Amino acid sequence: MFRIAKKSLAILMIAVLLIAPSASIALAEEYFEKEDPSGGEMIYDFILVRPIGIVATAVGSVFYVISLPFSALGGNSDEAVQALVKEPAAYTFKRPLGDFSKRSQ
Repeated sequence: MFRIAKKSLAILMIAVLLIAPSASIALAEEYFEKEDPSGGEMIYDFILVRPIGIVATAVGSVFYVISLPFSALGGNSDEAVQALVKEPAAYTFKRPLGDFSKRSQ
């Protein structure tokens, strides 16, 4: 029994040591200077990503209306409208052209 716990602890520590460096990179991302988007990124955003965002906003709105009775009974209708309607709409309409990060909202 003690042997299994010892092996499990060793595996857990190895996993933590392997994952920890990538977490620090993700946290340090906000300190890097952001480059301006290129023309190609802006065209890609305008031609492909924005129409998909409009469709996602419309589909999310439909699912919000369908789920409204259940989310109202559960007391989480604010969270549902945020996740299904407001976030896709903000990503589609409030984000600068060519900027694909969620931080810019």
